Amino acid sequence: MNGATNPKDRAEVRDYLAAERTFLAWIRTGLALMGFGFVVARFGLFVQQLRVFQQMPLSSSSGPSLWIGTTLITVGVIVNLSAAWRHRQLVRDLDQGKASNSRSTFPAVATAVFLALVGIAMAIYLLSVRTSTRNSENVKEINMASASNKGIISMPSHHSVEQTVEKLKEILQSKGVILFALVDHSGEAEKAGMKMPPTKLLIFGSPKAGTPPMLAAPSIAIDLPLKILVSENAKGEVWVCYNSASYLQERHGLPPELLQNVAVVEALASKAAE
Repeated sequence: MNGATNPKDRAEVRDYLAAERTFLAWIRTGLALMGFGFVVARFGLFVQQLRVFQQMPLSSSSGPSLWIGTTLITVGVIVNLSAAWRHRQLVRDLDQGKASNSRSTFPAVATAVFLALVGIAMAIYLLSVRTSTRNSENVKEINMASASNKGIISMPSHHSVEQTVEKLKEILQSKGVILFALVDHSGEAEKAGMKMPPTKLLIFGSPKAGTPPMLAAPSIAIDLPLKILVSENAKGEVWVCYNSASYLQERHGLPPELLQNVAVVEALASKAAE
């Protein structure tokens, strides 16, 4: 008789059904976390593809999206395991008539707080991606407006021709890139007794970066080493011009995985012009 359960304390069928609905709700939450985590983890690859289409320099990593996505998946697994353990414990309490109306709200509150923090982190990340995308919008607009330039991208420089060239030389030196030649077209024109606005061509590159594209697409050697033209027009405006990476890729059939080897020219030109 000591082990008998008072019939009044026994749980009703609706209690078991409520416990099962709660369990299934937590299972759905765990699955949603894992699915969302997978999407977030793959978002970094989407950003990389976006950079390629916008001719932006590729980053060496996929950013925080991989770590955030992996964390979400891990939390989803933990939520499912925790839900299974709590459901088993609740059913056992219901069987023994020990179920209490007071249940811990910590799992629900912790999950909500965690998702809020993830949302804030993703918002910050998206803002940073948007900022870097905006930085390349001017270049893209100039490129689209100049379709007749046959793959040549032009961007305005905030410095004189001499200052832009010196800045570019310093950037090349700091990155260990070889400056093979500096052709002073306007200087040579002056020697020949002709006048020409300041115009200088920098020819630079790295055998380590340039050799793989030439092995994969030998004809690209016509356009390598990379070149950047710094010139002043009749209005006194200084422009930085170079061959777009997508143009070189299409012209020579360069494999996509080697696009970054020639796309670096945009980052160098942008830094020199800013």
